[in-house]
Amino acid sequence: MHIEPGLVTGAKALVGFATAAAAAGVTLKFAWDSLLEKGLASLALRSLIATAAVFAFFEILPHYPVGVSEVHLILGSTLFLILGAAPAAIGLALGLLIQGLLFAPFDLPQYGMNVTTLLVPLFAVQALARRIIAPHTPYVDLDYRQALALSTAYQGGVVAWVAFWAFLGQGFGAENVTSILAFGSAYMLVVLIEPLADLAVLAGAKSLRGLAGSGLFTHRLHHAA
Repeated sequence: MHIEPGLVTGAKALVGFATAAAAAGVTLKFAWDSLLEKGLASLALRSLIATAAVFAFFEILPHYPVGVSEVHLILGSTLFLILGAAPAAIGLALGLLIQGLLFAPFDLPQYGMNVTTLLVPLFAVQALARRIIAPHTPYVDLDYRQALALSTAYQGGVVAWVAFWAFLGQGFGAENVTSILAFGSAYMLVVLIEPLADLAVLAGAKSLRGLAGSGLFTHRLHHAA
């Protein structure tokens, strides 16, 4: 999902800073809500876990260049279900930044675009979760259909934002369209994997109900809304 250097240049790149600023504002709102719900220590701990996980996802899990970008297994919906929206968003933003600072400084000019690509689909996942998960259902009790819907929303959002940046930077020429379609087709294969990862992690979380009050997890993981 990285926007390659040179794909969006000049004044067009400023759009990425604007969208990233808007995403940061939403993240701060979520962080405030999380702070009121479970306190600073829990928010900080979950954000640290999310940051470490995202960094590992980028550096350890396989990733392949396809078309206009790279295919990564980011597990955004997994982070949301286990840690909550605010820690997941903070972790995605910080994990991406640390990865850029340590291993990919050439990606830093595209940071605004890349962080937008990761965060806005996460916000869509939270909105969708409110619609398709009954208030009395803890996340550990989700079924495959619900996990698939959340994963599809996240990965589809990532593909949509990458396509937006590619069209913004390179227009609607045949070569660019072909590259976008190749990336989108490859990336959506992740949808076949992520719901299974979600359910596996949630199944493991069921055995950790004793830690429900520890601050390690989002409240909704083990409890009704």
